Amino acid sequence: MMKRDVSISLFIVLVMLSPFSRASAYLEDQKIIAGWVEDIILSPAQIRFRAKLDTGAKTSSIHAKNVEEFERDGQSWVRFTLPKGLEKKSQARTVELPVARETLIKRHKLDSARRYVVELGFCMNSNYYETEFTLADRDNYIYPVLLGRRFLENKVIVDPGVTHKHSKKLKNIICYPGFPEPVLEE
Repeated sequence: MMKRDVSISLFIVLVMLSPFSRASAYLEDQKIIAGWVEDIILSPAQIRFRAKLDTGAKTSSIHAKNVEEFERDGQSWVRFTLPKGLEKKSQARTVELPVARETLIKRHKLDSARRYVVELGFCMNSNYYETEFTLADRDNYIYPVLLGRRFLENKVIVDPGVTHKHSKKLKNIICYPGFPEPVLEE
C-alpha cells in the first residue's frame, strides 16, 4: 500500500512540474549553446576575430586603436582602427560609425574609464547578430573581442568546458544582416 501511495505522489508531482519543464526547455531551445571562446565574423568588414564569451562582463568590447571622435551631420561619430583578423591576408581597417552612447567602465583598483559605444553586426554560429561594443585598447588581452551579458542574455548559454563549438560553421560565409549564405569554393 505504501509503495502505491509513493507512486501516486510521485506521479502527481511529475504532472505538476511538467509545464515548468516544458517552458524551461522551450526557453533553452531559443538559445544556442556556445563555448567560452568562439570565432565571429564582423560585418560589413568581413574580418574574422576570436571572441571570449564573458558572463562576468556587462557590455561587449572590441579592440580599437586610434579612436577619435568627430561630428558628421550634427551627430557624434567615432573613427577607429580594427586590428587584423585571423586570416593570413587580413589587414587592420579604419572604421567610422555613429556613437551610440558613452559609458564609464569600472576597472579593478583603477579609476573608471570613459569609452565610446558603437553598434556592430557580426556572425556567430551561422547567425547574424547586432549588439553594442565599447571601443577599448585590448592589447593586453588574449582575445580582441569580448561578448558580454547584454548580448549573451536571451541568445547564448555559455559552456565553460567547451571552445570553438561553432567556429567551423563560419568557414566560407559572407556575414550580412539576415542569414549568411555559403560561398562556393572555387
